[in-house]
Amino acid sequence: MEIGVYETELDLQQPVRFNVDLTVSESPHGDDYANVVCYDKVVQQIKALLIEGRVNLVETLAEMIAGKCLEDERVLVARIRVEKLAAIPEAAAVGVEIERRRPQ
Repeated sequence: MEIGVYETELDLQQPVRFNVDLTVSESPHGDDYANVVCYDKVVQQIKALLIEGRVNLVETLAEMIAGKCLEDERVLVARIRVEKLAAIPEAAAVGVEIERRRPQ
């Protein structure tokens, strides 16, 4: 995806890694797939965000992902980590981790 604020990052596709950790309500699941958060849907929402266009900051992207996750009323807390894998040659990755809660 196109992400970054430096001149060298403009018009450059960079590999990005995501970690999504969701805390969900304790409502009964009954071992029924229809009653749980679908991680495939979460991944599809992230992919849709990525094709919307360039983002300057990993913090912005993490906030966007957290917002999408919290649209599901079963999600109480979204912990999102976004890492750029090729931003700094001396580091395996650089990134940010945020935690956002559903407003009470």
